[in-house]
Amino acid sequence: MAGNGTRGNHPEEGQRRLAVLIDADNAQASVIEPLLAEVARFGVASVKRIYGDFTSTRLQQWKNVLLEHSIQPVQQFAYTSGKNATDSSLIIDAMDLMYTRRFDGFCLVTSDSDFTRLAQRLREEGLTVYGFGEKKTPAAFRQACDTFITTEVLRPAAPSATPAPAEPAPAKKKANAKRAVAKAPEPKTESLPPGLLALLRKAIDEASGDSKWAHLGAVGHYLNKVQPDFDARLYGSRKLSDLLKANPRHFALEERGQGESKPLFVRWVD
Repeated sequence: MAGNGTRGNHPEEGQRRLAVLIDADNAQASVIEPLLAEVARFGVASVKRIYGDFTSTRLQQWKNVLLEHSIQPVQQFAYTSGKNATDSSLIIDAMDLMYTRRFDGFCLVTSDSDFTRLAQRLREEGLTVYGFGEKKTPAAFRQACDTFITTEVLRPAAPSATPAPAEPAPAKKKANAKRAVAKAPEPKTESLPPGLLALLRKAIDEASGDSKWAHLGAVGHYLNKVQPDFDARLYGSRKLSDLLKANPRHFALEERGQGESKPLFVRWVD
């Protein structure tokens, strides 16, 4: 396959040129800021376009954020009731951009499985496809992407209510409270779903050698290949290492080597 210097040299992930294409009918404007921050982890958003009928009041939420985030709107009138012309417009633009050979990957922001074949075609061309969609996104589109990010994990957590300060307790009550705190059992970690445990064990087995220890990076790479929508944030952890550390009953971790950045290894605890 012919290609330009950018794609041929396989630039580092943070320097990849990406095209961000948003299906306004199947995406929420409320997550656009953290979504673009997530895109920045993978590369540079050289193109940012959003497709929809912006004469409709349904897309008012998007009209309010386009200028702020420098997203180019592509107006697509609904010519026929019940037919989605937006999908066709986005797909045509994606193919045009693909044939310029200027991009290393595409970010498809949609919860619509109609873009499954587009994701497959882009990957056939050697491009990396990052999908962004809600939990309801069908598995067909999730699996067609190299990586799929569930947009619910990008939403900021609701601030927890701050409890009112308690009144000072008498000295005797304070002493009893201290003893009660000392005797209180440590909080138990929630057990992971059986399907997730099986997936993690399989990933460790595939990435480990005779010692049963696997490099954490290799484990993450395997997970991304077999389940593109795996995300530790879906289970309350910021990253994979945090998820494993929070479950010492199932996983043992250790750092190896010298220096500040020590590689992390993991094994399954029988």
